[in-house]
Amino acid sequence: MTAKNSNKRGSGSHNGKKSPRKGRFQGGKWLLTGFALTAIALVSAGAGSLLAMYSTPLGQSRLTPEQAAVFGQKKAVSYKNLNIPQLSRPINVLVLGTKVLTSEEPDPSQPNPGYHALVNSVEGLTDTMVLIRLDPKEKSLVVLSIPRDTRVEIPGYNGARKINQANALGGPALAAMTVTDLLGDVPIDRYIRVNVQAVEKLIDALGGVDVYVPRDMKYQDDSQRLYINLKEGQQRLDGEKALQMLRFRHDALGDIGRIQRQQIVMRAVVEQALKPQTILRIPDIVKILQSNIDTNLNMEELVAIAGFSSQIPREDVKMLMLPGDFNGTGRTSISYWLPHQRKIQEMTEEYFGAMASSSWLWDMEMEPDLTTLDPYAVRIAIQDSTDRPQAVEALVKELETAGYSRINVVSALSQPLQTTRVIAQQGDHLGARQVRNSIGLGEVLVDSNGYLISDVTIQIGADWQ
Repeated sequence: MTAKNSNKRGSGSHNGKKSPRKGRFQGGKWLLTGFALTAIALVSAGAGSLLAMYSTPLGQSRLTPEQAAVFGQKKAVSYKNLNIPQLSRPINVLVLGTKVLTSEEPDPSQPNPGYHALVNSVEGLTDTMVLIRLDPKEKSLVVLSIPRDTRVEIPGYNGARKINQANALGGPALAAMTVTDLLGDVPIDRYIRVNVQAVEKLIDALGGVDVYVPRDMKYQDDSQRLYINLKEGQQRLDGEKALQMLRFRHDALGDIGRIQRQQIVMRAVVEQALKPQTILRIPDIVKILQSNIDTNLNMEELVAIAGFSSQIPREDVKMLMLPGDFNGTGRTSISYWLPHQRKIQEMTEEYFGAMASSSWLWDMEMEPDLTTLDPYAVRIAIQDSTDRPQAVEALVKELETAGYSRINVVSALSQPLQTTRVIAQQGDHLGARQVRNSIGLGEVLVDSNGYLISDVTIQIGADWQ
């Protein structure tokens, strides 16, 4: 996370000054988390028709040799088996989504300076940052969301900054270097960048997505012509409505709540992309991908990733959020998401192939010794989706009997569930499995959509008696 590390990797920027970048960016390129996995998942459905395009580069920006070297381009990520590319090794893909406004790129010819229109650009601040790991050996897919307000030291620039500045200062290479430093030298193999205008097109091309909107959302910003008006409940969202859900962040959790909603939409988009009828929409979708993304993946690699992703069951997709805490939101101080370094190390050891201590690695094919975890250390939050106070009371007693004492009953879940969920909010799937075994039922998920200040969130479904 230091300038010294930057010089070693060749960031191309020094002493806090912005370095020139070669090449030009063309077209619109942004991604709110679901776009990346959709691009990955849906291409596999039309793989046969895309064989001739395997070597076609999808990038719309030109990296310098030093910038390209950050991503380890010499290491192949795919091989051909019966002419269908397959993933050959674990790969980490950094997804960057930008939302650039005319106010951030002043234009003297702008007829209405009070109107901050969206710009087709990827050179600005990142509105979304996601690291995706696909591991063919472990047959796992992990998605890590990194809050844009995360406090970091950007290589080559002095002082603490928000991580969303890295792309604006040095493009995808500097953003990748910053993420690598933040996560303790986790390597990044490829990147994808798109902008907000591509999301609406993609979701419309998919025919919309089915999601449960967790609350009423209403917001108006005339300067951006952003008008959000969504009602709580299960519904099918077109591209415009999905963007409203993705961009809304005016609640108690701010950007963290927005990340949680992004992950809800992401799961819905991937599920829609993998439906059989999506194959009929492949031509339109491929056009959107070709004209709206900037990436150093070629089509062969994208098809290999797509084929792998389509084989991962929904419940096995692990969605994490960078461990951390708010620093406060006083008017005189900058609001940061402060990284929790110990928890980040534990998370990267378990999910991103970093060097791990023996206490954090275990054989996935062997039944773990669930007696090794101290129940007292596990913070459990309970959310009821059934409107049955007696069910909550019974669950609390069951947990207390099993030795758990750090139990917090929080606000009820508005979405009614049939199946109880045991959510590893901080990524500790071993602890979640232990809790699940203690209560005797529930679907274990690694997901950041549980209660924020907990290790395990139990969302009570109709199956809990």
